[in-house]
Order: sequence, then C-alpha cells, then structure tokens
Amino acid sequence: MPKFRLIAPAACMLLATGCSTSSHVITGTPRPPISPDSVRIYTTPPAKFEQIATIDASSQGSFAFTSQANMDKAMERLRIEAAKLGANGVLLQGVHDTQTGSVGTGVGSSSYGPSSASGVGVGGSFALTSKAAQGLAIYVPPEAQNAAAPFPLMSPPPPPPQGTAVPATPPPASVPLPPPTK
Repeated sequence: MPKFRLIAPAACMLLATGCSTSSHVITGTPRPPISPDSVRIYTTPPAKFEQIATIDASSQGSFAFTSQANMDKAMERLRIEAAKLGANGVLLQGVHDTQTGSVGTGVGSSSYGPSSASGVGVGGSFALTSKAAQGLAIYVPPEAQNAAAPFPLMSPPPPPPQGTAVPATPPPASVPLPPPTK
C-alpha cells in the first residue's frame, strides 16, 4: 500500500505533463527569450517583420469550460511559445475547435415475468472541446511596431486624442404613418 501512495501521484503528474500543448518549427533565426507579456498577437501582418518559427498551441488540459476561456488559454500558450524563441509578435494564422474527449452515461431497467419481458434505457453524452491556434512567431523591429496593423488582436484600440469632441448623433426623425385604409 505505501508504494501505491507514491506511484499514483507520480503517474498522475506524468499523465498531466505528458501531453504537449504547444510546439514550434524553426524557420528563421531565434532570438534570446523575452517575457510573454511583451508578445503581441497580430491578425494582419505588420509593415516589417522577421519570421522566426511556425507555432501551434491549444487549450487542451487547461480546465477551461467556456469557449472564451479556451481561446484565452490558447493565446496565452502561443505567447509563451513565441517568447521562448525571442519573438515579440505572433501573426495569427488560424483558430479552430478540437474535440478532446467525451463524457457519457446511461441507465436502464428491465423486468420479466413468466410470459413476457420488457426493458427501457436512456443515455446521453457531451463532447469536451478545446481551442487550437496556429501562428507565425515573428520579430517586429521597434521602428515598425507603431506602423503595424491598426488594431492587433487582444489589444484595446487607442483612446481618442485629447480635446477631440465626439459628435452626437441626432435622434432618428419620425415618419408620419399613412391613415389606415378601410
């Protein structure tokens, strides 16, 4: 029994860490690692960049239950993988749902007598899904960062300039209705 107490947690940790949730293929020159917080996600190519690698990441094994939580985890893992390669940007190539498992259950009952038998059963299942994302790990030079795409994914739009008045929209004009016909 004492050996089982040591083996069971070790086996669980091995299973949990055994599934890779991100990977890369080097296609350029890696740079020294940076902080994942410094990595921007782009949906359109910046004006100038160097490609470092193609990267893949998923939210598999993250305990995220909503689609948005799965997306956030996949983007976080893309940033981490890019940061390991010294990329300060990821040019997003695609995101899709993947089925990672399913959970199902069922119940049934039967009865029989001397001249008849009957049975009934019911069951159900649902799919467990995760998000998978692909992108290019890129290095965007500092002079090209401001000339990059106007609104990179996951970054808020810039605030309006100080002193700029936002024009008010006039209320919609009411249109008189024709008189009812008999």
